[in-house]
Amino acid sequence: MNSQRLCIGIDVSKAKLDAATMLGEKYRDKTFDNSAAGFKALIDWIAGLQSQIMDSSVDSSAQVHVCMEATNVYWEACAHALSAAGLTVSVVNPALVKAHAQSLGLRIKTDRVDARAIASFCREKAPIAWQPLSPTEQALRALVLRHTALMQMKAQESNRLETVRDAAASSVQMHLTWLDTEIDRIELEIKKRIDDDPTLKGKRELLDSIPGVGERTISVVLSYLSFIERMDNARQFAAFGGLNPALKESGTMRAKAVMSKAGHVELRRALYMPAMVTLYRTDWGKAYRQRLEANRKPAKLIIGAMMRKLAHVIFGVLKSGKPFDPTLHNC
Repeated sequence: MNSQRLCIGIDVSKAKLDAATMLGEKYRDKTFDNSAAGFKALIDWIAGLQSQIMDSSVDSSAQVHVCMEATNVYWEACAHALSAAGLTVSVVNPALVKAHAQSLGLRIKTDRVDARAIASFCREKAPIAWQPLSPTEQALRALVLRHTALMQMKAQESNRLETVRDAAASSVQMHLTWLDTEIDRIELEIKKRIDDDPTLKGKRELLDSIPGVGERTISVVLSYLSFIERMDNARQFAAFGGLNPALKESGTMRAKAVMSKAGHVELRRALYMPAMVTLYRTDWGKAYRQRLEANRKPAKLIIGAMMRKLAHVIFGVLKSGKPFDPTLHNC
């Protein structure tokens, strides 16, 4: 009995948490509020489950594994509360849980069924434990996401200004002026957050040595620094951003490899313009582009390949602690 793992799946929504686990041949389900009071009730419920299946003389907290999906930001407070209580928490890609549920032949979709599927995924796959972000990294991530949202609003309003009627043009222009001011303020705040943290400041100097990589890309990469530090190789980082190729082969049928895009979209967005600059403005990027063009690779593939190569370069610079060396990338 002491070797048993108590795997708990939690389906997270804005207002509530649907938790499920299997004891013996039956599932136990319970719903909690997605609030501080709900987190305490959830932790107490888990403790009650532990007492039913484990010897109280064993450090049972190490034998509990809680799994939830990365659903917007609604999971974060719960994950922090459970981790602070000493429980192992995993936050997984919803696409993986969906594929697992399909493999189980589930034909209905409710919050309770989803929680059971997550618990089953946790028990069978034993995903890696989630590590809480430092307060500095949490703040940096929030600022980076806000900056991205503001830039998208600016693009929308700029496009709208071209077609808006005169009666509303002044309103759009006022909004654009405010957006410019707020974007500048957020950028200064991001810079200050990095300057005030010696580790982040040192990493920024390393990334700044890579030709074509600018401040915005650097801030996005640094907002994922804790994830990068736990990775073993550059391929994992490329896959983390969805930059790895997705191959589709069946019998004699072979489709062209495409970018998987099964990763963090913020990283892909942040690497697109640096890839373009590197390909057309830097010596090592031009050599790389010319080599692929000589092999008759299309422009879209070359851009994707450079985005992936930049991910490898970024990983190498951060892991080695050494600035970019162009002699290592003679293409």
